[in-house]
Amino acid sequence: MAEPVRRKPRHLIDFDNPRPAPTSGSMSLSQVQKWVLSALAFVTIEHLAGGIALVAIFTDERHVAARAGLNVIASVTGVLAVVLVRVIHAKSVLSAWLLVGLLPGLVGAWFCFVR
Repeated sequence: MAEPVRRKPRHLIDFDNPRPAPTSGSMSLSQVQKWVLSALAFVTIEHLAGGIALVAIFTDERHVAARAGLNVIASVTGVLAVVLVRVIHAKSVLSAWLLVGLLPGLVGAWFCFVR
């Protein structure tokens, strides 16, 4: 009489039946690292730019030049955040995405001078 075939438990590696290769839609580890690094850098630097704009908002209204200068610094800092993300992903630095970096300074200027 033939001995029954014993199946290996599913939690063990079966070298005769390897796992299928990852699909084309999945990301490699280096791609995931780039996205995480760029997201952390962008959020951190944009918070800094927002803080600079917030300081401009709460600066005394008599110091118009200081308020304008702080909003310019906030805009430049925001643009540098976008540039850093583009560099991390090895993309061209000149892009319409640079306009996103201007937002902290523009919002700060609106609260300082328009509202």
